[in-house]
Amino acid sequence: MSADDEKTAETTAAQPEPGQKPVSLSEANRKTTPKERQRAFFILFVCLLSVGMGQTLVFAVLPPIAVDLGMTEFETTMIFSLSAALWILTSTFWGRRSDVMGRKPVILIGVFGFGISTSLVGVVLLAGYLHWISMALMFPLVMGARAIFGIFGSGSMPASQAYVADRTTRAERAGSIAQIGAAFGLGTVVGPGVAAAFAEIHILAPFFAVGALALLSGIAIWILLPERTAPVKLLSEKQQKRAALKWTAPNVLPWLTIGVILSLSQSIMMQLFAFYLMAELALGGSAATQLVSVGMMAMAMSTLVAQLGLIQRFDLTVQFLLRWGAVATLLSFAMLVIGGSYGMLVSALALAGLGFGFLRAGLSAGASLSVSLKDQGAVAGLIGSTAATGHILNPAIGIPLFWMLHSAPFMLGMVLMVIILCFAIFHPVLKNLRSTDANIADDEEEEIGLH
Repeated sequence: MSADDEKTAETTAAQPEPGQKPVSLSEANRKTTPKERQRAFFILFVCLLSVGMGQTLVFAVLPPIAVDLGMTEFETTMIFSLSAALWILTSTFWGRRSDVMGRKPVILIGVFGFGISTSLVGVVLLAGYLHWISMALMFPLVMGARAIFGIFGSGSMPASQAYVADRTTRAERAGSIAQIGAAFGLGTVVGPGVAAAFAEIHILAPFFAVGALALLSGIAIWILLPERTAPVKLLSEKQQKRAALKWTAPNVLPWLTIGVILSLSQSIMMQLFAFYLMAELALGGSAATQLVSVGMMAMAMSTLVAQLGLIQRFDLTVQFLLRWGAVATLLSFAMLVIGGSYGMLVSALALAGLGFGFLRAGLSAGASLSVSLKDQGAVAGLIGSTAATGHILNPAIGIPLFWMLHSAPFMLGMVLMVIILCFAIFHPVLKNLRSTDANIADDEEEEIGLH
């Protein structure tokens, strides 16, 4: 039998006759081998690496370009804010669509959307540099190009997390999802370096380089990522008839609350650290920029150590990740409040990177383990939508506090970490995490999780 015939037979087997229950995975499809899953996860790693690079690349490159072209700080901020707002609105939609369409199509929509958006931003800015279009036209075109990322690019992360959840056992899930998060984190680390390297060619070259990388990643996913059956076809009739997951569900709402708290905490740290360092050490200009860059690099590297090193090596539980992540981040905020020296501030960022690395992995894995396989895409989308909320809340909360007292936002961060720590110790959704399987038996999940 040829490969095409085998594939056709597999697809036919997955479709039940009218009135019959869907056949099990082992009857419909041969299982993917560990080697195939390892290859698939590596492809997703590269995919999300490029998305992470694109995020920090835009933050690093767009502001000086905007100044050159005469755009105001407000206009530049609006470009970022629009993308973040659209990400929040669409992430949940794409997560749910991946439960029906399949993970692979939604991942492709997200990656190609990101690649097209980044490339179009470069094209519009190039047209502005060459005076082919006026500023009055360039600004809305850049907004529109970046909006493509917010609308379509938001699908890549929740669909990728759900793809991994479909193909891992409960015991493997925390570490595997941490790898996905680490890919994005690694991209944010190398993004500024890539931007600096390609900027030597032309200031707009980073946009086209990362856009091309995203498109190549999409082609690799299209050709090499295995997904023989859409998730909904792997479920029993009883599961298919269950109501769709709601954000108010008792096994979902606590995780969304923690996601918003975590996002606000990270935004306080990321957006206000530079201002705090300049105020504490009486620095400004290029000297402050260099010192802040070193601190942010230390933070990013600590996150990678947590997600690619410690979590993988020691197979840490969700409870451990949330508890000790909250403790580490609480201490880092306290060190910022104490301040006093550059060494103290950089050490605080490094400790925060470790804490946030634990917390992000624990949040994603805990939410995944709290729902059934039917709802993996939906819950990943809901959790993904909380990631950008901090960028919207912090200007209204953190910045006014900073104006009142420079250390006040970090005091708020300490309070937020205490809330997460109490959640990790006392909330029943954590206590029941291992005993409850969201109405799916463990042996059934193991079967589905390895297709």
